[in-house]
This record gives sequence, C-alpha cells and structure tokens, in this order.
Amino acid sequence: MKIIIIDDEPLARSIVKEYLQSYNDAEVVAECNDGFEGMKAIQQYQPGLIFLDIQMPKINGFEMLELIENPPPVIFTTAFDEFAIKAFELNATDYLLKPFSKERFDKAVQKHLHQSATPQSNAVLETAAQSPTQQNRVVVKDGSKIKIIPVSQIHYLEAADDYAKIVTAEGSFLKKRTMSFFEQSLGIHHFVRIHRSYIVNTQLITRIDPYEKDSHLVLLTTGAKLPASKTGYLKLKSVLGI
Repeated sequence: MKIIIIDDEPLARSIVKEYLQSYNDAEVVAECNDGFEGMKAIQQYQPGLIFLDIQMPKINGFEMLELIENPPPVIFTTAFDEFAIKAFELNATDYLLKPFSKERFDKAVQKHLHQSATPQSNAVLETAAQSPTQQNRVVVKDGSKIKIIPVSQIHYLEAADDYAKIVTAEGSFLKKRTMSFFEQSLGIHHFVRIHRSYIVNTQLITRIDPYEKDSHLVLLTTGAKLPASKTGYLKLKSVLGI
C-alpha cells in the first residue's frame, strides 16, 4: 500500500512513519510539507492512503482535497478544531487528534483496512466548509496554478453545469461546487441568490431595473447586468431593506 504523509510539522511526519514500520505492506512514497506539494505527490503516486494534516500554511487540508478530482482514502491528523472534528464525526471518517498514541493510530489504520467503501470526502468537505476560516476565501485551480480568492473580491457566481463560475476583477474561475453550497456558505458575506443561475455580491449593486414580466435586471458597479427572478428580487428587497 502506497502512503503519502502531508503535514507541515517534521516531527508529526516522523511519528506517522515510525508507527507505520509495524505494517510490512505499507510504503511511504512521499512526505509533503504543504498542500501544494501534497497535490503533486498524489497525482504522481496515486496512493492507497494519505495521512493529512488540516492546519497547514498556504492552503489547509480540506482545501487541498477540494482541488483533487478523485481524492484517495484519508486519515486526517489535526490539533483540536471543533469544525474539523464535527465534519469527521458526522461523516464517519476517522481522524487522529494530536498528539496520538500508537494504539489510537493502529485503530484508525485497521478501520481504513476493513472499510468496504471509502468514506464520502464530499460530505466531509461540505460540513468542514462551515468553518469561519474557510468561509472567508475560495481556493480554485487556475490551470496548473492554485489561486486563493478572498470572498470580498468576488463580484458574482454563475452556474456552469456541475461547477460554479466565480467572477472577479481578475477574471472568472471554475469551482466544482453547487450553487446551493455557495448560497449557504456565502450568505454571511452579503451574497444573495437572485436567480437559480446567479449569486450576487450585494455590496456591488448600483441599480435594480424592472425587466420583462415579474423579473428584474441587477446592475453592478462593474457594469455587469444580471437577471433576478421574482423570488430572487423578493430576497434582494428583504436584504437591502427596500
């Protein structure tokens, strides 16, 4: 079994490696210091299991997983984080709370080995996304690069099949998330879903004009014009107090 350890603490990586020595069929093919290195290593080695730290510089463990098309099975390692632990416990995914013993480590590995199916990473990520840290930014792939977009820089989002197109002053970026997900996670940041295909940053609205039938056009300071459905217009009126 090929294993990758992703943790910015050398001591934490060495402990996992030491504990793995009792598993004859386990081979650590890569050690990574952050999520960027982790993504490259996963693509290169296609491991059967990764040990993944949550709190890391640049991008955290959850954000790294979001950027991988088919993430491998994961055992999370973390210092105390109420949102992370809630995500794991709600979705029956195992995690190791630092510092952890060899006995607790073995229990997590045995659980992984005896699972008939990989736990739903998407469900874990959906829950973890409620963390305040992750609600302040969106991490996307931009070609071979990774871009971190502060929520305040988002103009609007547009539905694009299984993706959401995130529009900013620098251009647009695709993220494999549903509009419902963003409607929920961005609600605290003055974002309103004005149409089944659009979520807008209300801070940028300069005018709302009547359009055909019961719909309206929302004009932004950037010059963009977005349709608002009857329901979306009512939401906007409520949020804007008009």
